[in-house]
Amino acid sequence: MVNLPIEYSDKPVPPFGGMSLMKRFLDQTGIKEYLSTLDLPQPGSNRGYDPADIVTSFWLSIWTGASRYVHCDWLRYDNVLQSIFGLEQMPSQSTYSRFFCKFSQQRNTEVFPVLQNWFFDQLGVDNLTVDFDSTVITRYGEQEGSAKGYNPNKRGRNSHHPLMAFVGQTRMVANAWLRPGNTADSSSSCKLFMQETFDQALKGKKIGLVRADSGFYNEELLSYLEQEQHNYIMAVKMYPNVKSEIWGLGDWVELVRGIELNEMRFSYEKGKTRRYIIVKKQVEIRPKSGGKMLFEDLPGYRFSCYVTNLDLPLDQIWNIYNTRADCENRIKELKDDFGLESFCLQDFWGTEASFRFIMVAYNLMSLFRHFALNHHNRATLKTLKSYCFALGAWKVSHANKQVLKISLPVKKRPWMDGIFSQIQNLSPPFNYSNA
Repeated sequence: MVNLPIEYSDKPVPPFGGMSLMKRFLDQTGIKEYLSTLDLPQPGSNRGYDPADIVTSFWLSIWTGASRYVHCDWLRYDNVLQSIFGLEQMPSQSTYSRFFCKFSQQRNTEVFPVLQNWFFDQLGVDNLTVDFDSTVITRYGEQEGSAKGYNPNKRGRNSHHPLMAFVGQTRMVANAWLRPGNTADSSSSCKLFMQETFDQALKGKKIGLVRADSGFYNEELLSYLEQEQHNYIMAVKMYPNVKSEIWGLGDWVELVRGIELNEMRFSYEKGKTRRYIIVKKQVEIRPKSGGKMLFEDLPGYRFSCYVTNLDLPLDQIWNIYNTRADCENRIKELKDDFGLESFCLQDFWGTEASFRFIMVAYNLMSLFRHFALNHHNRATLKTLKSYCFALGAWKVSHANKQVLKISLPVKKRPWMDGIFSQIQNLSPPFNYSNA
């Protein structure tokens, strides 16, 4: 087998010429101009970077594969990609660190709910289904806020325990908070997080349904949702009194082979009596079913329980809640493709600032793949990079103008031209179909 000879050239040929699609899409959203109106940390000298450029560069680094601050240095040598985005130079790792460490709790509270509200105002979608969830981010150090708490994957390791809210119709993040790793589930922060999500991030939007995992199950949150007149379905923690009530149930209704349903009226923590839906799954028939084994006398069954204020048939309640499982896919993509677990600073509020900017980067990419690539709107970032972003490109002068040359097979060029044309015709509001 003969190896091809190797030669070198200093001609700049970046591997992400297809990111010119994303640049034009960002222009259509107007988000960079809006960033300039926010109270972002300002540079300490006249030679400092524009804060909006730092944020845009951070997003660009994430979209092209960075998962740590040190990875962001890669793009400092990519002059063509910088020209595509109109940047004189990309910030360094230390610039990002200094920038994010200037964020405080007050600044995070003032900037991000307003930014999220502006973003969702650009979307023509209402009657939202909002899903609340939490996750665990393992930390390998002594960063502020990292502490030993619930960590199913790395027991005993320090972690952060963020809260997240998703909009089901758009597959986007409505709000996100970073929390210390030893923060208990059902803490008072859950109510404050819900209030910020509804009253600020999604202000002006009608909330059609709220779904939440068992970490949000307590009397305070249930009463709050009812006070705000929100419909809800929430997973229930299997406390001993809940288990005792389930054990006494009879007249189970078989939905399909191996799955039975039931309901009960129950009062938790001496609160209001509410409707509870119970699902019993036979492990032998449904080995991959979720739920918990509750009773030694029934070792072959797993149980799940949900509380709701909806007056719908049992199977509909369960099916409506089950679609919430898409949250786990969103969290997985954020961790795998957007560096959610790895962009970490010593300063807690600086880490939260980068954490929440990552959510905006995710929303922008979701918006792009829905409207610019509508037949690939469920593709992950990894797929999009190989599909339309990772294209060799270089600059040439043509008729006294700079032109971007993109390496692309002839058969694929009409497809790429179609995306550019579609982006050019886009403008807010970006209308989602409720069908």
